[in-house]
Amino acid sequence: MIRVLPILAAPALAACAEPAGTVMQDPFRPAYGVIETRLLDGDLVNFRVEMAGARDNADVARYAECAAAQYTLIRGYGFARHVRTQVAEAGGIWSGDAIYTISPALPDGLRTIDAEVTVAECERNGIPTV
Repeated sequence: MIRVLPILAAPALAACAEPAGTVMQDPFRPAYGVIETRLLDGDLVNFRVEMAGARDNADVARYAECAAAQYTLIRGYGFARHVRTQVAEAGGIWSGDAIYTISPALPDGLRTIDAEVTVAECERNGIPTV
């Protein structure tokens, strides 16, 4: 007696396998924590944020950007310019230390944000603000 079933099942099972080189990733489930703001001088503001579950530095920087955008609106301004962001991770907790300038008009520079647009985008993506 010839057994055909194992031969037919093998191609069907192979179709369910992940393609070679595919990396399975855990779903992104961030836990947003502390946001601290400190006015340094005039229009220069420091933002410190903490979160767990970040995928990389960009997630932490984005959280700080959302905080900066909302703070900009709270202060009655419309725009901010990114100066720098430093990111660290220890024991699964990611921290960001970012500096932005805030202004009523679009500042010079390449790394500027429109605060209203950014806050709306943060809300759509579920990223909390100040």
